[in-house]
Amino acid sequence: MNANWLSAPSPEECAPFDATASSGTHCPDRGFEVGTRLGADRGLGRTGVIHTAHGVIRTPAFIPVGTKANVKALTPEMVRSLGAQAVLANAYHLYLQPGSDIVDDAGGFASFMNWAGPTYTDSGGFQVLSLGAGFKKVLSQEFSGKADPNDPAVQMQAIKASNAVVDDDGVVFSSHIDGTKHRFQPRSVDGYSASARVPISCSLSTS
Repeated sequence: MNANWLSAPSPEECAPFDATASSGTHCPDRGFEVGTRLGADRGLGRTGVIHTAHGVIRTPAFIPVGTKANVKALTPEMVRSLGAQAVLANAYHLYLQPGSDIVDDAGGFASFMNWAGPTYTDSGGFQVLSLGAGFKKVLSQEFSGKADPNDPAVQMQAIKASNAVVDDDGVVFSSHIDGTKHRFQPRSVDGYSASARVPISCSLSTS
């Protein structure tokens, strides 16, 4: 990284990310290729290459978190110069702020943050629950054996104490920003990731 962080980025910081390779009839613009494997007596470690439409990711990879399409205190050029091959954003936070319409109008997650390489989003499921007031208390009771999650009284306690309520089809939650109610379903989260033009996304599961 350039020592003077206010100066113009160096040419290598602005160079295009490696494009996905193609040879003959095989064009791995999507998918994963396994590289070196550790021996059976040394564990299950391996290297590989993930091919995306926005470039390749050589694993193991350093992938910083840009929760709201921004890695705090760093420009995209700085993130690139630190060796990052991709950036991860959080579906929950992106959905609430800046909002799916704004990200979509900007051309997707990568364009919104001016990042030229691959991007990830998680499902947002952890934040939906962890940001619900009282959730950890109910969860700790369940795992300590002090509460039966199938008990209607316990379920009602969770509903009253938490900002999130899970059912068979998804989850209803309150925004930690303004308290408004929202609903996530596996299909809606996948659709949001698609509209944000994210090549790799984690799906929401209610199981």
